[in-house]
Amino acid sequence: MSEKNLLEMKGIGKTYFGTQVLKDINLGVKPGEIHGIVGENGAGKSTLMNILFGMSVIHSTGGYDGEILIDGQNVEIFSPLEAMELGIGMVHQEFMLLPSYTITENIKLNREELKPNVFSRLFGQNIKSLDFSSMNAQARRALDKLSISIEEYVTVAGLPVGYMQFTEIAREIDKSNLKLIVFDEPTAVLAESEASSLLEAMKSIAQQGIAILFITHRLDEVVEICHNITVLRDGQHVATKGRKATDVYELAELMVGRKVEKMTRQKKQVKKKESLLQIENLIVHMPGEEVKGVDLEVFQGEILGIGGLAGQGKVGIANGVMGLYPSKGKVLIGGELLKLNNPRVSMSKKLAYVSEDRRGVGLLMDSSLEMNIVINAIQNQNRFILKFGPFSLLNSRSIREHALKMIKELDIRCTGPAQVVKHLSGGNQQKVCIARALTMNPGILFVSEPTRGIDVGAKRLVLETLVQLNEEMGMTIIMTSSELGELRSITDRIAIVTGGKIAGILKPDDSDVDFGLLMSGQKSRKGA
Repeated sequence: MSEKNLLEMKGIGKTYFGTQVLKDINLGVKPGEIHGIVGENGAGKSTLMNILFGMSVIHSTGGYDGEILIDGQNVEIFSPLEAMELGIGMVHQEFMLLPSYTITENIKLNREELKPNVFSRLFGQNIKSLDFSSMNAQARRALDKLSISIEEYVTVAGLPVGYMQFTEIAREIDKSNLKLIVFDEPTAVLAESEASSLLEAMKSIAQQGIAILFITHRLDEVVEICHNITVLRDGQHVATKGRKATDVYELAELMVGRKVEKMTRQKKQVKKKESLLQIENLIVHMPGEEVKGVDLEVFQGEILGIGGLAGQGKVGIANGVMGLYPSKGKVLIGGELLKLNNPRVSMSKKLAYVSEDRRGVGLLMDSSLEMNIVINAIQNQNRFILKFGPFSLLNSRSIREHALKMIKELDIRCTGPAQVVKHLSGGNQQKVCIARALTMNPGILFVSEPTRGIDVGAKRLVLETLVQLNEEMGMTIIMTSSELGELRSITDRIAIVTGGKIAGILKPDDSDVDFGLLMSGQKSRKGA
């Protein structure tokens, strides 16, 4: 690794609407270095990277303080195009893909390969044809580096978020002039095996002399692959540590300013034999997460976990029951048949859902935080409404009081309930999704990847909230997660999905071997 810094950020500061979100940040990264940046949601990580990548939100709000040097040269980056020309790539936390385009077209966008045709030979080079054969081959090579087997000619629309994430990453590593690449929460939507493959790909990229800035809440990943780790808290630089000079526990304490203990649930020995939800031969046509005949029974008052590798169908179950993707089969709630393919009917049966895709499904990005929290309750339960004969108005006072209550209980970091949701950090957006679901007062709560993009301190809070809802309110919770450790920490049973079907159901304290066997499509020793 070179001793000279490829990137230096000196004295970086940023103020949004009178609030200072970054103060005097200093950062240096060498060629071939993997440099981790960690901190709670709202610590300033994404803002710092938006400055580096020249995002318009930075310059439309007054710019920033400090200076950026690339290869020792002072640069001013006013747009992502200028950043790319300098050799900076970025895999954003929220996807920057064109849904109606194929994976190849997204990877090669603005870098298309052309080939001559009859007309270009006659009328000039400006009417050359797209060389799809060459572009598909290049896209395939980029995907193969990430060990992803999905076809490059598939359209992005409808893909699970995990495949979208790999498409984002493949687009960046396909670039020829790449010097530095920013990974913003790249493994947040990935199962453990996929995340492991991605970390190996990152190591390979760094060995080619490309610097990597790695933003993540998974501290074990940071300690595993980063050479150096910078900790931010409340917009300030707390510390930079070498990988060998720190550990997960110290990093967590530096991030939140207090010790963070692992979440464990004191499970009570309570018989939960009353069947609440029965799923029979459920088939869900969700691209990349096809459900191919699931049979599952959920008992009143339990926390049921659904786990498995990405692309095996675990995410499709909740989406199918909630009517978000075409489904068929039989679903009974308390013995009553649920009409499928109708989200409004599902919500009327006291089902609520926190989607893994907070931007595409979960949130109204241009609306206020408080309206996002109450919108489903207004539309489906006629709550937060004042009626005057044939006329009705929104009860602004009631909405505000409820939003303030949820902000406090879930520790949503914001300027207030009127703040537009798109200006919140990713983790706080996720908390708004949870607040919206809880506002529906559900009998059954589906949560899919509930801690995606949430920092270590807030992650514990979310898991504790789910346990509290279960134990104090008797709410039945079905939690889908790629984080097997999270499922094992709070659930009563865990159903493993493989090949679109339930491979088996295990207890949280069953062996790692049994979980691994089921995830790989084999029978567990317990099942055998």
